[in-house]
Amino acid sequence: QVQLVESGGGLVQAGGSLRLSCAASGRTFIDYAMAWFRQAPGKEREFVSIITRNGGTTNYADSVKGRFTISRDNAKNTVYLQMNNLKPEDTAVYYCAAARYYYTTTYYSSQKYNYWGQGTQVTVSS
Repeated sequence: QVQLVESGGGLVQAGGSLRLSCAASGRTFIDYAMAWFRQAPGKEREFVSIITRNGGTTNYADSVKGRFTISRDNAKNTVYLQMNNLKPEDTAVYYCAAARYYYTTTYYSSQKYNYWGQGTQVTVSS
């Protein structure tokens, strides 16, 4: 079992920045690829970014590429999402997720993830 707890969400103006954190406990953190998803009101949950176990590979949704950066600190059992140049369309609940394997062609599917956090709200005002 892996427990994930997100933090760092909040209200920010368009163009601003936020850094989300996800602290993991339970099983060995380095055994899992870690990802961020988000869900806006009335929309399905969508993939944002993923980082492999050792941090060697990252992937991003096209909508956030160049603005968001995912990273992890395996010594602290924490994954981060640095979000810059935020836009109103980034408003959503952001979820941290852990996957036992990194699926090279289907990492964007929420069904590939074994554990989820409770989410943290990000609101971007125009």
